[in-house]
Amino acid sequence: MPFEDLGFACVDHHRQIRRGFPEVIFCPGKTTEQIIEIFSSLAEKGNNVLATRAERQVYDAIAKTNKFPNARYEELAKAIVLEQKEIPSSATAIPIVTAGTADLPVATEAKVTAEIMGQQTELICDVGVAGLHRLLGHLEKLQNANIIIVVAGMEGALASVVGGLVSCPVIAVPTSVGYGSNFEGLSALLTMLNSCAAGISVVNIDSGFSAAVTATLINKKIEGKEK
Repeated sequence: MPFEDLGFACVDHHRQIRRGFPEVIFCPGKTTEQIIEIFSSLAEKGNNVLATRAERQVYDAIAKTNKFPNARYEELAKAIVLEQKEIPSSATAIPIVTAGTADLPVATEAKVTAEIMGQQTELICDVGVAGLHRLLGHLEKLQNANIIIVVAGMEGALASVVGGLVSCPVIAVPTSVGYGSNFEGLSALLTMLNSCAAGISVVNIDSGFSAAVTATLINKKIEGKEK
């Protein structure tokens, strides 16, 4: 069957065939028991499993089942990862650039997601516009990339700066990091949407996962054409 009906969820077992990676579990709004059942359904097919926005107690409950000894919890990303199949790694790394250290949870979610989908990644941290000389030290690396993820809160200006320096697409991720007038990421989102640098696409606030999926699809297409 292309999907498995658990009563509360229809688990899509053919997503690996259609998209190149299995269904991912978004944990908020689900009970721990529901997450464990979906996790088990995906794992029993032999696929790698990723659960995002998972609290530590959910991972602890999965570990207590003793079914998945190789499952691990990525604390900063709030992700549960189970690797059962060998993951071929991309030839070209995806740089994940953060404006500040406070943006690392979102950037780490992007990193974990991209890596389980077969991408090399490289975190470039704390190079925001308050000290642009820090970014310029990584310029050659950025200019050799196929796709770049830029994660920034506050006013979100870093994506525009990077977009003006490179010839590849940039995926901008606004974060909810900032003071009151940041409006929980809205100011960064609007800045990124209104960027004067061409070639920037913007995902939702704090959505490191969405940025990583998009970057993975682009990088795979580029590397496929280069073979």
